[in-house]
Amino acid sequence: MMNLYSGTTDPFSHRCRIVLFEKGMDFEVIDVDLYNKPEDIAVINPYNRVPVLVDRDLVLYEANIINEYIDERFPHPQLMPPDPIMRARARQLLHTFEQELFTHLEALEAAQKGVDKVRAHVRDHLTQLAPVFTKQKYMLGDEFSMLDVAIAPLLWRLEHYGIELPKAAAPLMKYAERIFSRQGFIDALTPSEKVMRR
Repeated sequence: MMNLYSGTTDPFSHRCRIVLFEKGMDFEVIDVDLYNKPEDIAVINPYNRVPVLVDRDLVLYEANIINEYIDERFPHPQLMPPDPIMRARARQLLHTFEQELFTHLEALEAAQKGVDKVRAHVRDHLTQLAPVFTKQKYMLGDEFSMLDVAIAPLLWRLEHYGIELPKAAAPLMKYAERIFSRQGFIDALTPSEKVMRR
């Protein structure tokens, strides 16, 4: 059985939980207190961070790597596009999300000095995505994919991070509600995450 060491409020761990629940697999989530991590996290991940997936002799860290492994090992439902060109585009977009949105999560979590600038940056980038959802249901069209998994934890935490989207982002918020109503997403939420959004 796979074990996922997962932070109860960590957005990257949240991604991995979504994939595991979407796949309906047999796995165990081991909750990790981010402020009091057990020593074995540093032993299995040299960066001493979650998420970490342990599958027999294999130990993986970094959410996107974990999720692609799960997707390839358990291909139903497939979350990365089967076509190499579309898969490359999906990876490129995942990379863009990391650079433009997810690198700022630490600042948002800590609410440190200059956080208003960070909030504005994230808000503006998300608002730019909104027009996509006037034409399609999910990030890559009509099928739920790894891109939707990647962005869902951030969309869930907007209120928690103090980010208010403008009216122009209405299609994005409708899209977010579609994701939030998926059973895999609902099952993946921890009690600490459930209270992040009213």
